[in-house]
Amino acid sequence: MQFQDWLRSLRFSGGDSKSEVDNLKTLLPSLPSSFSLSSIIGLGALASLTTYWLVTRPRPIQPPCDLQAQSIPVQGDQSCRRSALLKDDNLLEFYYEDTKTVYDMFQRGLQIAGNGPCLGFRKPGEPYQWISYTEVAERAQVLGSGLLAKGCKPNPQQYVGIFAQNRPEWVITELACYTFSMALVPLYDTLGLEAMVHILKLAEISMVVCDKEDKAESLLKIKEKGVTPALSCLVLFNPFSAALLERGRKCGVEILQLSQIMVSMFCHGARVGFYQGDISLLMDDIKTLKPTFFPVVPRLLNRIYDKILGSVTSPLRRAILHYAVRRKQAELGSGVVRNNSLWDRLIFNKIQASLGGNLRFILTASAPISPTVLSFLRATLGCLIFEGYGQTECTAGCTFSMPGDWSAGHVGAPLPCAMVKLTDIPDMNYYAKNGEGEICIRGHSVFRGYLKDEERTGEALDADGWLHTGDVGQWLPNGTLRIVDRKKHIFKLSQGEYIAPEKIENVYTRCVAVLQVFVHGDSLQSHLIGVVVPDPEVFVDWAKERGIVGSYEELCQNPDVKKAVLEDMTAVGKEAGLKSFEQVKDLYLHPEMFSVSNGLLTPTLKSKRVDLRRVFSEQIAQMYSKSSV
Repeated sequence: MQFQDWLRSLRFSGGDSKSEVDNLKTLLPSLPSSFSLSSIIGLGALASLTTYWLVTRPRPIQPPCDLQAQSIPVQGDQSCRRSALLKDDNLLEFYYEDTKTVYDMFQRGLQIAGNGPCLGFRKPGEPYQWISYTEVAERAQVLGSGLLAKGCKPNPQQYVGIFAQNRPEWVITELACYTFSMALVPLYDTLGLEAMVHILKLAEISMVVCDKEDKAESLLKIKEKGVTPALSCLVLFNPFSAALLERGRKCGVEILQLSQIMVSMFCHGARVGFYQGDISLLMDDIKTLKPTFFPVVPRLLNRIYDKILGSVTSPLRRAILHYAVRRKQAELGSGVVRNNSLWDRLIFNKIQASLGGNLRFILTASAPISPTVLSFLRATLGCLIFEGYGQTECTAGCTFSMPGDWSAGHVGAPLPCAMVKLTDIPDMNYYAKNGEGEICIRGHSVFRGYLKDEERTGEALDADGWLHTGDVGQWLPNGTLRIVDRKKHIFKLSQGEYIAPEKIENVYTRCVAVLQVFVHGDSLQSHLIGVVVPDPEVFVDWAKERGIVGSYEELCQNPDVKKAVLEDMTAVGKEAGLKSFEQVKDLYLHPEMFSVSNGLLTPTLKSKRVDLRRVFSEQIAQMYSKSSV
């Protein structure tokens, strides 16, 4: 008799208790006569518990492909690979056949969400205010009609001829992105010009302001002039519509980029909330918004990791934490991801509540993340954490870690919309035949070039349409890609050793006390130096643990603190496998963060190396003048 049949047969006929017990005995195997009724009931209880466990036990996520072969060689070329999710070498162009423009994506979200919330914002200390999908669409339709009447209509033939390479499905005959056009008008009315400009920088949103004379001008440009505009409309431009970009530039408009993640959220009817602009209040915003999806940069995950470890001071609590993490990581190894285990209830629930308590998955990109940090947070946060890789020029992503693969140290396999190949870099001793080289991308997601900039376009795209990223990758045996180096910003030291500073910077940011770091060197010097911004949240306590007391600014000027930071960075670098010539020999502690507003970071939070060298030229000269290595 099958176990399920046995369970179903446990239904007493309603006779006397003796007959019920007799019926029960007939269902069981022959038992010794010494077995009492209490023994039988105990056996039944055990069977019930076993049944409950079988029904409620955690089940692993089923991967969509063989995790040992996540990518497939293209035409037998091991250095060029595409997603194993594809049936053949034909790349995916549209995920939804009826959704081919940003306008279509918003309309799809509108059908899903209806009058549900779309965009959220708030002032410090106040609750979030939400603008609904319906309100956005209604306002956009009114403004769109008005702008079309004023002649703000792109030339589709120009768009096709120059930018779409005669692809008819890309033709846009109206300002399709009007759906977004009024989304942030209430934010402007409520928050004012300063806050709006800040939000634009945070979200990388393209917009123009039309004044009462209908003269289009960039909101950021208006701020630089110190003028408060008489606002009549606020328009978000479709980032994929190059004709609109051209139209904007003819009007003297500076166009920024709409976040691809935001557009993806709109497509599925999701809510998108802006944080209030103060990074120190970010955790409060997260607790309030209770996000289900959280796109982050590794630096923030590093800070969460450091904060968790820093909050556990006693040896006993630290030992319990690490034991619980190991148990959860063992579940991850079998493909189980959950937040309702015994360890979650006893230990990790407060950590999960600090991020809102509703997280389903996290996406980290823009820089490598330590495998140690990634594995630790996958266990403690109890949600899916994916790592991706890509560039703005390939519409954000080109590789993505596979569901079910919870290993660390790689950025996943190619997405179905792109092929990825590695090419030789002889100067750095990377060769495609060894599964190493510069990462190149080709597919429907790759851009067609920079507007009216043939020189930069030629540097990025080769004759066959491959985008050269400047990053160095390595194919792993399971078909995933690992980022191992950087080509674009390499330089030589005086002894001839090549240096990839961004790789070194990513290692040093794993130090608890380090928030940001800029590594510098040149061909006239034999060693590297660095500029370090300490993490203001932990730096004072970190120094106090080493017997040094002072304010944040005072500690940045303390030579003993600088020595301690340098020793910590050297130890972390050695653990990460940095060679001796890749370690900085001196550093300057800077008390102000690198940011977009002070011109030291790009809008995508990449270091502006030329500007960093210029701003810190005096400190760099001083460090080299006193160093003797």
